[in-house]
Amino acid sequence: MSIERTLTGRASRHVLPDGIIDTQSHIYAPDFPAMPGGPGLPIGMPDEKQYRRVCSWLGISKTVVTVANAYQRNNDCLLNVLERFGTDAHGVAAIPPDIDDKSLTTLMDHGIVGARIMDLPGGAYNFSYIKGLDQKTSANELMIAVQFDGNTITEKFSALVNLKSNFVIDHHGKFFKPIELTSIEVDRLKQLIDRGNCWYKFAGCYESSAIGAPHYTDVAKIARFIADYAPERIIWGTNWPHNGAKSQEDYPDDMDLLDLTLDWVPSEHHERLLVHNPAELFRFALPAK
Repeated sequence: MSIERTLTGRASRHVLPDGIIDTQSHIYAPDFPAMPGGPGLPIGMPDEKQYRRVCSWLGISKTVVTVANAYQRNNDCLLNVLERFGTDAHGVAAIPPDIDDKSLTTLMDHGIVGARIMDLPGGAYNFSYIKGLDQKTSANELMIAVQFDGNTITEKFSALVNLKSNFVIDHHGKFFKPIELTSIEVDRLKQLIDRGNCWYKFAGCYESSAIGAPHYTDVAKIARFIADYAPERIIWGTNWPHNGAKSQEDYPDDMDLLDLTLDWVPSEHHERLLVHNPAELFRFALPAK
């Protein structure tokens, strides 16, 4: 089985700002094998060369590379990629709460600006690690990227609302079971955002949508609401290389996904979504005007 990834195509239907930041990408390399406990390497070994073509197509200037589940707690591939990207990329790594200061400093010196909590099958550090991790990240001005089943947000709320670190809720909150805007889950999401250290990521809508393509209307409903509620707390990511796609038919078009996101967000907030908000959270310098 093989997948031919779409790396170029039509222009956007929207006017895209300069300095777009992709806050969710995964990059692989054949020199770095998958680690036990993870999902294995994706079909076709999506690498840096392919991803750079996608960046050229979408107008991406900077990227946040997140350690892939395939590599589990091994950040070697991530650090290798960051070295080649230089200041155009920052990283979100798998970081144990008990990491020693020297090792953490080394990661930060190599462009790591955050730690990943992945509370779904195949994740390296699940939600049980978040309290201990927060002590380390908050002391070192690192953020946390948190991914979990959004329908469990009420039981996780106490831990999330007490985080000292900046953090982002990944993948539209990942509500696998559709929810209403009046639900307790949305109320909890609003309460977290209101604290000022929580962001909401537009990425991978296909991973949790029960309705699916082309409009993902269940995810869109929540996304539109949050974009209106807190435009200063929304960010976007490609989620490249779309590892959930197991066939050519399942593989999404990256420009279609970007345009769909921009359809959900009022045009006056597009630059916030794509440039200013991610620059703040992931500590990038803003492009000169």
